Order: sequence, then structure tokens, then C-alpha cells
Amino acid sequence: MSLESANENCIAWAARDVSGVLSPYKFSRRDLGVDDVSLKITHCGVCYADVVWTRNEFGDSMYPVVPGHEIVGTAKDVGSNVKNFKVGDHVGVGNYVNSCRECEFCNDRQEVHCSKRVKTFNGIDVDGTITKGGYSSNIVVHERYCFRIPDGYPLDKAAPLLCAGLTVYTPMMRHNMNQPGKSLGVIGLGGLGHMAVKFGKAFGLKVTVLSTSMSKREEALNLLGVDNFVLSSDEQQMKNLTRSLDFIVDTASGDHPFDPYMSLLKVSGVLVLVGFPSKIILSPASLNIGAKTISGSATGGTKITQEMIDFCAANKIYPEIEVVTIQYANEALDRMINRDVKYRFVIDIENSLK
Repeated sequence: MSLESANENCIAWAARDVSGVLSPYKFSRRDLGVDDVSLKITHCGVCYADVVWTRNEFGDSMYPVVPGHEIVGTAKDVGSNVKNFKVGDHVGVGNYVNSCRECEFCNDRQEVHCSKRVKTFNGIDVDGTITKGGYSSNIVVHERYCFRIPDGYPLDKAAPLLCAGLTVYTPMMRHNMNQPGKSLGVIGLGGLGHMAVKFGKAFGLKVTVLSTSMSKREEALNLLGVDNFVLSSDEQQMKNLTRSLDFIVDTASGDHPFDPYMSLLKVSGVLVLVGFPSKIILSPASLNIGAKTISGSATGGTKITQEMIDFCAANKIYPEIEVVTIQYANEALDRMINRDVKYRFVIDIENSLK
């Protein structure tokens, strides 16, 4: 056995090239620093970002790529300066693991906007190595970018909170969508959309799902408890909603028209885009008439992440998940691309990655 293989302390699944096909892989995690938490991973959520970088869709993938940034597990060791975690604690890690800690955004705990933010995978770690994500047995992360999972909250259901949950919670709080009695529209009912629905109901909003698929109607009404379901391709149904919504959370990443949705907003209404369509085309009148706003958002800082997790625990908000093994990861990614998941895949790392 070579010295290199003897020192490999982490097992994982990785993509080696633009095919994105994942297969077993071994590597070494960096040593525990004084401010670090070493985490034994139990579960990892499956996010579309895993597709983006395993298949080099942005042209910046650094292979081998170990994806995964919805990570939960148990602290197995902590550095001597760590104050907020102890061995045995349940811990989450989201989509970044470092930042400069000096800029205005870091000082405001909005590290997601830091220009030196380091992605949980396919970034450059403090030791110069390429960061590798949660499709792996363990990870070492500075405690600032770790989050406490409250006792009693199921770890498998905690995983999607770290990206899908945070991505919709952050703009909902920024735009004061937590006002009981107001009305919310949610475009798209996937991993992000179903969490927007759950937060909306917890905030006391009247929630309408806007979908292109009638097949989503029954689960939207009966499983998620929405107040209204509208087939967005039905002009009459859309017309009936004109100027009826205070807020819209748009989770759709496929290209879609914006003017019809903007017409549903009340005066001073806000549409927040959290998906990534290839372009946004709308008439200026859709904004100017009625003084409406369209805004973008992507995940959130460390402060709001912990707030969101605690809110979910306090209000018993749990993502709808399908738990799979690491051996099923390639199929899970393909199914996610084809929107064949209700509503988030979570990999059981602890029991399947051997």
C-alpha cells in the first residue's frame, strides 16, 4: 500500500469528467484546525448544483468533483478554539465553507455575498486543495460555517434545509413575506417551491401554487395544504387572479414569460426570482404600472441560515423527501433533471457509503 493511499481518510463518490457519472473515490480531508469541526456525514441532499458542476455546465469544474452541499451529520471532533459545538452535536453545512470574514457582507453575517466565498465543493480550500462536498463520509469545516441541528429534528429531513429551504426563506424574510393574512403565489412545485409553500403556510399566508402541470394539483392541495392551485397555461384562471397577490416566489428555472405573473401582483407587489432561467423578458409596464418589484436571491448568510433551521424545528416544518443510497446517486441526478422527485432526494450516506 502506498503512503498516499494509506493517508486517504475519506471515502466518497466523484465525477471524473464532463459525463458527470459518479463512482467510488478516496481522498484525504485536511487536518482539523483550531477553529474547525470534523463532521461524520449521515445524510446529504441532492441539489441541481450537483448536476451543474459534475457535468461542467459553467465550464469551471475541477475534477474529480465530489458534489453535495446539503450536508448533515454528527460532530466527531472539534478544534481547541471551537465554542459553539461539541463532540456528538448534530451539525449542518451548506453551500459555502469559507469567506474573507472582513468585508461588509461578512461583518453583517451575509457571507453569501462575499467575493472570496468558498463553495463547499469545487472551490479552493484554506490549504489550497479543491473542496469536496457531502457525497462523502466526512468533512472538516470552520465552525462559522457550521449550523446546529436542534435535537429531535430528523437528520434526513434537515439536509434540504441547507440549500432548498434557505434559498426561499432568505428572500421571503428580506421582503417581509411573514405577514399573516397576505397572499403568496409560488411558481413551480419542486424542491424549492414546496419549501416556499411550507414557509408561506407557517407565516399565515394565503398560498396559491402556479404550475404548468395539472398533475401537481392533488398533492398541492392535499399534501401541502395550499389554498389555491392555478394552471398557469389557463388564461381564464390566470385572469381571475389579476392583482390578487402580495408576493410571488418564482422557483422555475426553465424559460417562461414574466408579464402574465407580474399581472397577478397587487400594487407594490414583489416577485422574487430564485430559479435560473436563461433570460428574463418583460414589459416595463409590468413594473411601472402598479409600482411593482422584481428581485433576485440566492441562498443566504450564516445568521439567517441558523434562524431558518430553528424556525423549522420550532414550527415542525419538514421537507418532503425521498431517501436513496449513494449507489443510486446517478439515477437520482437523472430523475431530478427530469423533475421526477417529490420533492427532494436525500442520500443516506451513513448506511450506504462503505
